[in-house]
Amino acid sequence: MSSAPRSPTPRPRRMKKDESFLGKLGGTLARKRRAREVSDLQEEGKNAINSPMSPALVDVHPEDTQLEENEERTMIDPTSKEDPKFKELVKVLLDWINDVLVEERIIVKQLEEDLYDGQVLQKLLEKLAGCKLNVAEVTQSEIGQKQKLQTVLEAVHDLLRPRGWVLRWSVDSIHGKNLVAILHLLVSLAMHFRAPIRLPEHVTVQVVVVRKREGLLHSSHISEELTTTTEMMTGRFERDAFDTLFDHAPDKLSVVKKFADGVYLVLLMGLLEDYFVPLHHFYLTPESFDQKVHNVSFAFELMLDGGLKKPKARPEDVVNLDLKSTLRVLYNLFTKYKNVE
Repeated sequence: MSSAPRSPTPRPRRMKKDESFLGKLGGTLARKRRAREVSDLQEEGKNAINSPMSPALVDVHPEDTQLEENEERTMIDPTSKEDPKFKELVKVLLDWINDVLVEERIIVKQLEEDLYDGQVLQKLLEKLAGCKLNVAEVTQSEIGQKQKLQTVLEAVHDLLRPRGWVLRWSVDSIHGKNLVAILHLLVSLAMHFRAPIRLPEHVTVQVVVVRKREGLLHSSHISEELTTTTEMMTGRFERDAFDTLFDHAPDKLSVVKKFADGVYLVLLMGLLEDYFVPLHHFYLTPESFDQKVHNVSFAFELMLDGGLKKPKARPEDVVNLDLKSTLRVLYNLFTKYKNVE
């Protein structure tokens, strides 16, 4: 029996010289050249930012210097990040977000890292506004995250635009983890929804702005105002006798802290109107913030029933030891009942 003819063994194709050695060499040199260009660009960015005019050295991440032509990147000066007022603002906002989202079992630890993809902002807005946004619950891709952010921010803008707010953020700035933009957004939300928090006044940060023009990086420093006065942020613009009192004797007003939990206000209304307030209507020894707010709100209802005007202060202001707000409430009581025997 004859055997079948054996097929010839294929020979490996001989690579051309430029495909083997020179080709590899060219690819290696090209990669090294690109790496060197990136390194030079990063160094150029650091030199532009950390120029002799800069007040402090800025910790520059590589992505902050790899810019397209006319692209701009901002970052907070490290000195500003160490400012006590700035730290307090970040802490107050973090605590507020975590309080709002406690039922969602969401814990935010770092604003720029936890809010940039829109997931937490979606939950926060839904909780504050009592609405449901039509967005995907979980998005991993950058496109999906930006689409979610777009939907969330459009809902925010619909709330804020009628009141003439200046919108100092965008999808790109939030997704780019721009802390200044994120803080502007959160402060605006806290003010719009009258969050039961007290934002520190006059928080200003120094911001480093880096822009690429004609292939070179240029930096500048600007001041960015994050908060103003409590009156401006809460919509109370009038100055009255209490402002003058605070200007000259703020250290003698700690006595009004006794009214912060609302118990004295409730009992005082019962004494002034000559009736007994059933104990089951309020918390005699309130322990939580919500219980104290309930007491003050109940006291305000008793004031309205007694013929007083609705207090300008919020119950949350009194509970948060806003002395000026508490004094206004007490002054209204004094003017009505000062001649009662």
